Formats: sequence, C-alpha cells, structure tokens
Amino acid sequence: MDVLKKMYYFLIFSNILIALAAASQCVLTYIILDQEINGYIALIEGAATLALYNFSLILSKPQYPEQSIYARTRWVFKYESILWINTFIATGICLWCLFHIHVYSIFFLGVIGLVSVLYSLPIIPLKDRWGGLRQIPAMKIFHIALVWVLSSVFLPYIELYSNAIPVNLHLLYYLAGLKFVFLIICTLPFDIRDIKQDSYYHLRTLPNMLGEGRAKSLCYILLCIHSLLILCAPYLLIIKIGLLFTNTIIYLILRFIVFRTNEHYHYAYLLDVSLVLQFLIVVFIKNFV
Repeated sequence: MDVLKKMYYFLIFSNILIALAAASQCVLTYIILDQEINGYIALIEGAATLALYNFSLILSKPQYPEQSIYARTRWVFKYESILWINTFIATGICLWCLFHIHVYSIFFLGVIGLVSVLYSLPIIPLKDRWGGLRQIPAMKIFHIALVWVLSSVFLPYIELYSNAIPVNLHLLYYLAGLKFVFLIICTLPFDIRDIKQDSYYHLRTLPNMLGEGRAKSLCYILLCIHSLLILCAPYLLIIKIGLLFTNTIIYLILRFIVFRTNEHYHYAYLLDVSLVLQFLIVVFIKNFV
C-alpha cells in the first residue's frame, strides 16, 4: 500500500499524471469517432501538457521552496533534476512529433497556446489597471475546459481533416459538448479545494461565488446531466456503458473521498486519475466484454 501511495504522489508531483490524462483523452476521441489512432497527435498532446505544466512550475519557483506550506512545491524542487529531465524529454518529443503532423495541426497548436496564455495576459481594461481573463468571474473553470476540448477533441479532428479523412461532424460536436461538461466536473473539485487560495489572489471562481456547499451540489448535478447526455449520445452502446461506469466511479470518489474531508489536499487529484480511467474502462469494455 505504501508503494502505491508513493507512486500516486510521484505521478502527481512530476506532472506525469496530468500528461497521461491529456494523452488518454486524446486517444479516446479517436475511439469514439471510430478513427485510426494517430500516435504522433497523442504523443504531442501528452508531451506538450507535461512541458507546459513543468514550465509553469519553473517560472513560479519560490525563493525558498523548502519552506513552502505545499508538499508538492517542496517535493518538486527537492527533486528538481526530475523536473528538468522531464521537461527536456517532453520538449524533445514535441519537436520530433511536429515533423510528423500536418501544418494545419501545427497552426492549431499555436491557437491553443494563444488561448491558454490569454488567461493571464493583461488584455482587459479594469478600473485602475489591465487584467487577464482570470479577472472575469467564474472564467477559470470554463477556460480550462475549453483548452482541453480544443486539444483533446479538435486537434485530432484537424489532423484527420488535413489528411482528407471524413469525420461525422454531429458526432464530433456532441463529443466536444459532452467532454466540456465532463472536464468541468473533473475541474470543479480543485476550485472547491482552492477557495481560500483563490480568494487571497482575488480570483472569483465558481465555488467562491456559489459557496462550498452549493459548488459540491453542482458537481453532482453536472454528473447527472452528463450521464443523461451519454444516454442520448450517438455512440456505440459499449462506449456508453464504459462512460457511464466511469461516472459511477467518479460519484463514489466525490462522495466518499474528495468531498468527505478538506484535510487531504491531494485527494482532488483522483479526478485526474478518472480522466485516464475513463479511457482505460472504455478500451477494456470495447475489446474484452
């Protein structure tokens, strides 16, 4: 059990878990669209996510990381060599993959990058200063979901389209909407966990506006809505079963682990695990049931 716990924290702190989640969701798009998986797109999705998350840690390194109140910050800079090695490997993979995908996909990656940085860039005039999209109330969670939908749903589509491979657009748009809701479900618990921290930085997130209790209720409501949308989805029955089974697991994680206590800061990362789990469950049921 201790080994599993250490592995769990290693995957979280090294950002490998979130990179696996991004790649998994990308591959799941190919499965749902019933298309051949493009390994280069999946690789660049995971590697780019790892590199960007690592760069954000590097740029936000505190002066005395060993004194941080956050276990993650202390761990990351205690083993800083792992951070740099991961970043160099991820960057190398990204550069290699760029030579194997269509120029339209490369351009679209630039669009995704631009949308990502707009969150923090001072482009919005406020009363006494300029601010980023982060200053718009409740924008944080929707911005994260949008970036993930662009990268995990529309990036694979752009590559398919660029190679003249036909895609069912009704299926594509339904998938995009469904994944947007799913990503809000997986992201909202992090904002609930970070209510005090976001208040300190004057960020008006959804949980700040609704309150912790209502925000938790919203998670359950969205999970029900997402499940109903799955039932109505133009997917194969076997895929619907996999997605609904994942939602059941997410409910149990929220009800009995994540929302049960605020003392364990890293329980919320089980929602990142669910992004990988959704992919694994669908693949298992599709191939072995």
